[in-house]
Amino acid sequence: MTVSPRTYLFALVDGGGTVPPELGAVRRLVERGHDVTVLGEDSIIEDVRASGAAFRPWVQAPNRPNRLPEHDPYKDWECKNPFELFSRLLDKQFVGPAPGYAADVTAAIADHRPDLVVCSFFAYGAMVAAEAAGIPFDVLMPNAYLLPARGMPPLGLGVKPAAGPLGRGRDRLVTALVTRQWNKGLPRVNALRASLGLDPLDSFFEQVHRAHRQLVLTSPDFDFPAELPATVRYVGAVLDDPAWATGIPWTPPAGDGPLVLVALSSTFQDQASCLQRIVDALGTLPVRGIVTTGPALDPDALRAPANVTVVAAAPHSEVLRHTSAVVTHGGHGTVVRTLAADVPMVILHHGRDQADNATRVTTRGAGLAVKRTATPAVIADAVRRLLDDPAFAAGARQLGESIRRDAASGALVAELEAVAGIVSEGALLPGS
Repeated sequence: MTVSPRTYLFALVDGGGTVPPELGAVRRLVERGHDVTVLGEDSIIEDVRASGAAFRPWVQAPNRPNRLPEHDPYKDWECKNPFELFSRLLDKQFVGPAPGYAADVTAAIADHRPDLVVCSFFAYGAMVAAEAAGIPFDVLMPNAYLLPARGMPPLGLGVKPAAGPLGRGRDRLVTALVTRQWNKGLPRVNALRASLGLDPLDSFFEQVHRAHRQLVLTSPDFDFPAELPATVRYVGAVLDDPAWATGIPWTPPAGDGPLVLVALSSTFQDQASCLQRIVDALGTLPVRGIVTTGPALDPDALRAPANVTVVAAAPHSEVLRHTSAVVTHGGHGTVVRTLAADVPMVILHHGRDQADNATRVTTRGAGLAVKRTATPAVIADAVRRLLDDPAFAAGARQLGESIRRDAASGALVAELEAVAGIVSEGALLPGS
């Protein structure tokens, strides 16, 4: 079936691990003949070009040149408490830059007249601008579902779904406290909306709920069940390697010991000391270790024993074919690609959504979680348990089957094309 080409504008913020799945959506649309422009930071320009889309830089919105820590917009690793983190997120990411995002998206809409604007969850101003222009917009969530919902445990705490009245009371209390913090940004969002002729919102997250679709780029079997808005669609994970790791030659290191992949954040999260303790732990085990530091950390910053190789990047899709266990910070991209390869993991979560991902993994028996401050002995013991107990690999295989199935379903492209009344050949449409 021939698909009529349409025009898409993606408004993306460099969230590190969120970029490969977002640009995976871009690449799939380009391959189907659509005209796609990506508004983004200079830090992702090469990644965008590799997707085949046109790149347009943020001009009035923040535009980081690279992923080095000095250019991080809000430096969340410096925050001493959740209240400081909320303040920085609002001031430096969601609300403070929103007028700049809105101005750049308004200009891009005038130039390109897209059929759909596709926004990073962080790009609040982009959502407002699309709504003001009368252009439908989708919001991408390359994570578990991020917003408060009945039955979903509060984000950021790494807790399991509520069991009984006490658990439900916990969820109501935490959700009320968190909502109050987010709503501190509401007056500024409403001021921006008023300047563009839009009605005010009653709550901060109502802006996201006004999207045509909230596209959750994971498997529903990975997430916890909850009562979600009608606009939410689970469309499967995007399992692409990041552009900066694609095409790099890699061969398994020599030896017969099980291969352990270590992959922490692709952005700076003050992870060097944690990474060194992981390397030291692997040095005490009869394994072969491969550590990928990513763009934010120099491999030479680590001291590696003879059985551990440290590189800036390697194609994880290839490495995982040979891997028996993964040690990670718990970012969603690394977690779902590890599970898709049927590999169990040890998670040392650093912040953001990582504790929540860890709970989803450990609850299904697909891995273990230890503190990011764990000693090499504790980390080594966790890795040893993964390698010695086949139940962890079985748990990873069970989740992996769902993740692979949903990633191959075509639901992501079907939802993105459906806004313009397109029916993709063989695609899974809502209600089909």
